[in-house]
Amino acid sequence: MRSVTGSVWRLLGWALPTLVGCAVAGALTAEAAPAAPACPSGQVAAAGRCAAVEEVAERIDVIVREAMEKHDLKAVLAGLAMDGQPPTLRAWGESMTGVPATPDMHFRNGSVAIAYIGTVLLQLRDKGVLDIDDRLSKWFPAYPKADQITLTMLINGTSGYADYVTDASFLQAFYADPFRQWHPDELIAIGLKRPMICDPGTCWSYAHTNFVILGKVLEKMTRRPLAALIHEGILEPLSLADTQSEATAVIPEPVLHAFDGERGRYEESTYWNPSWTLARGAIMTSNIADILKSAAAIGTGALVSPESHTLQLAPLTAQFQPWSETSYYGFGVFVVNGWIVQNPLFAGYAATMAYLPSHKLAIAVSVTLREKASTEENLSSDVLKAIAAYLVPEAPL
Repeated sequence: MRSVTGSVWRLLGWALPTLVGCAVAGALTAEAAPAAPACPSGQVAAAGRCAAVEEVAERIDVIVREAMEKHDLKAVLAGLAMDGQPPTLRAWGESMTGVPATPDMHFRNGSVAIAYIGTVLLQLRDKGVLDIDDRLSKWFPAYPKADQITLTMLINGTSGYADYVTDASFLQAFYADPFRQWHPDELIAIGLKRPMICDPGTCWSYAHTNFVILGKVLEKMTRRPLAALIHEGILEPLSLADTQSEATAVIPEPVLHAFDGERGRYEESTYWNPSWTLARGAIMTSNIADILKSAAAIGTGALVSPESHTLQLAPLTAQFQPWSETSYYGFGVFVVNGWIVQNPLFAGYAATMAYLPSHKLAIAVSVTLREKASTEENLSSDVLKAIAAYLVPEAPL
């Protein structure tokens, strides 16, 4: 069994350790980066100038191929959408030996669904169904310090609850049987039996426990499945026909296959059971086109009111370690130097979506791994950062 510093515990979020926070000054808006230059038809802004679309595509092809060689990647799927231009979708490498990767292949979208949960929470706020400062005790009074924990604390990681994913007993059970079907109450029980990281509202700590609890709250509050809330509030309005909630380990065809070395041997991990990863109904599959649409929609606040979008990106966690006025965690998304980001990582799958409001730029990348690739970090983020550094060097991610 690998150390908890391995990729399994970073599954759905930024690859950062769990830390107890202390206050720092400052705040950030997602509009921090300078605006992109206006370009004529057939050209896009890249590296501070207008360049032909073909030139940009060729340069990105070189960037991706270099990254595949450097990081030992088996496949890369990438999408790019820039200020009114038609989206570009491409694939490199193989899904399996002899089976080329294609842009329409499906994979697990992991923490992209956390951004969906945050969006649903704010949509219900907009409808007057809830207040984001409602206390957890309203629905689950027996949970530790439930009378002090708000819905905001659950979505932005300041509840103080420990993460079940880093629990030694959980890790042992997961690696012993990665096909096991987990129940939400099992996962919550593991998280809540551990000592709290801090008192509610006094630190930031990434914990999957928060999201599973929040999923149960939303279902109990609305008397509807979370999958239905996500479908109605996000998938339908964005026409995300290739994104859906799954109750089992199934992935719709065509499938981007994954391979993983976390259990001490390189093996196919495509159908490892993801039931432990998130709230029931938020365990989802998608493709690169839908992830790209999601990045833009969440980044622009297209699915919530302007007031709720401000809350979505508010720097409430900037006062806690490891965050600052330039990088912090919002309502299920990271705000990093003006970019709005999520980066799921699960059992050989890694993806990152990012949106830069100042440039109306969305990028999405999904990768799978060869045998020598690191499972200690989200390598899709390295690919995306390299693309972003070329397109917008003035706004480093």
